[in-house]
Amino acid sequence: MIALAILAAALYTLPNFFGESPAVQVSSARAATKVDPAVLARVEETLKKASIPYVGATLEQGTIRLRFADTDVQLKAKDLIHNTLNPGAAPQATPEDDPNVGFVVALNLVPASPHWLAAIHALPMYLGLDLRGGVHFLLQVDMQAASAKRIETLAADARTTLREKGIRHGGVTREREQIRVRFRDAATREQARALLLSSIGEVTLTERDDGQDLLLVGTLRPEALKKNQEFALKQNITTLHNRINELGVAEPIIQQQGENRIVVQLPGVQDVTRAKRLIGRTATLELRMVDEEKMAQPEVVAQAMRGQVPFGDEVYVERNGAPVLVKKQVELTGDRLTDAQPGFDNQTNEAAVHLRLDGQGARTFQELTRANVGKRMAILLIEKGKGEVVTAPVIRSEIPGGRVQISGRMSTTEANDVALLLRAGSLAAPMEIIEERTVGPSLGKDNIEKGFNATRWGFVAIVVFMSFYYVLFGIISSVALGVNLLFLVALLSLLQATLTLPGIAAIALTLGMAIDANVLINERIREELRGGATPQAAIAAGYERAWATILDSNVTTLVVGLSLLMVPGAVRGFAVVHCLGIGTSMFSAVVVSRGLVNLMYGHRRKVAHLSIGDTAWK
Repeated sequence: MIALAILAAALYTLPNFFGESPAVQVSSARAATKVDPAVLARVEETLKKASIPYVGATLEQGTIRLRFADTDVQLKAKDLIHNTLNPGAAPQATPEDDPNVGFVVALNLVPASPHWLAAIHALPMYLGLDLRGGVHFLLQVDMQAASAKRIETLAADARTTLREKGIRHGGVTREREQIRVRFRDAATREQARALLLSSIGEVTLTERDDGQDLLLVGTLRPEALKKNQEFALKQNITTLHNRINELGVAEPIIQQQGENRIVVQLPGVQDVTRAKRLIGRTATLELRMVDEEKMAQPEVVAQAMRGQVPFGDEVYVERNGAPVLVKKQVELTGDRLTDAQPGFDNQTNEAAVHLRLDGQGARTFQELTRANVGKRMAILLIEKGKGEVVTAPVIRSEIPGGRVQISGRMSTTEANDVALLLRAGSLAAPMEIIEERTVGPSLGKDNIEKGFNATRWGFVAIVVFMSFYYVLFGIISSVALGVNLLFLVALLSLLQATLTLPGIAAIALTLGMAIDANVLINERIREELRGGATPQAAIAAGYERAWATILDSNVTTLVVGLSLLMVPGAVRGFAVVHCLGIGTSMFSAVVVSRGLVNLMYGHRRKVAHLSIGDTAWK
């Protein structure tokens, strides 16, 4: 069992010794652009025609990665792939600068381990920002703006509700975080109060009198306010994930910190300006009607594709490559969208996207679908004045209730992508960069070297001391300590953990703590020998009686480690390695060392002496 465990650990540790290869990463820059096997085949054919050799190519989660032997070939391949996939775009153009850029072609580093290791999911650990270099941002979300945006939406809903029911009022306004509705008489105000409470459940309404008019003052309920802020933070994180994919970062870290802050770490990214521009981008969602009359005329569509677009229309290309003429009039915007989730059509069981609109959005959508049954409606994502059609379904019937389903020729993956785009098309609240830090790759390399040297020399010092003080049992303890390190690195690689500088510190600390168990065992064996026990009996008693102490000390240390897991940031990286190290150290110190001792002494019927150092009483 021990031999098999060591073999498996060595196998999963092996990828960390192969390093990284220069690579080119291809990802989608537009909602209408998909990275699929056809794109991969096109890229491979282009490289073969240009006689540019590549080591390997993979397509995973909508991203192509091609490995190359050196950086010179990598740079040539990047330019060639960019020009092939983005015809008409400038050589260094980005999606935010040039509408002709449909694919992001970026330089990257990927593991250089052999394919057979990758086939069994034996992958190297990821390196964090402090070891690889990159950019660190701390963003603060403007929660007041998120609340104000929600209040403004509710004010518009209140205005529409009162108008539809014919209730006269002196105006609906938003003042800071309040909705104020003016009335001339108390009876009308009471009627409006009952209506608004039934239609807008998120607000608390109070009656006031400012000396001129009778007022209804609405404020967000505490639970609604908290829910709105949580939604804003979650949507901003999702939006950032979606945008940062364009940078080609292998393992970005985007996580919440506190109630209104987001930490963004981009290992390997040195272009701070582009990263900041990408993070601060804004996008909006729009629903427009397809111009069915013009779409029925093929010559008009052909002229539109050549630049002669009919008055009042705009031309776009659908995800399947077909042109579509969309009316300029915006029927509904993404401000009315509260949620978008992937799912399945209840009737056909096809992949679908389920949308949920707010009150006003639901009423507008119901009127829109009632008037346009059998016609196509386009859902567009508009960014910096440039739009792209996410999908253009046919309206089958009037859709009430604000719950919308988009389906038709859509795979499960595409449904997930569309739901993500609809949720994350724009930031729910503005953000401000309050901390910015850049770590150079040379500093990261220096951190790795110093961390590994500290671990290496600490390990050597322990081996020298144990071998000198406990002789053969000290050598066995040192071998068990080496196995412990092997197990720990294998576990980190298997879990695809991100190794940071605090993580290296935890590895060094784990080595010092792990040897403590062997010291307890060795000293207990010495005591048994001093008490007159035979060597075989001393070994058995030493391991058995030291186990309780080892277990207690490791459990108490594990409790501290688990509490550190609750602290975000660098402390959590330390705690993860620390907790894993406790588990591996208990196995190696007790099981592995006992197996080695049995290998040395277990086959002997009579053992005259144990090589464990001085056993005399002191």
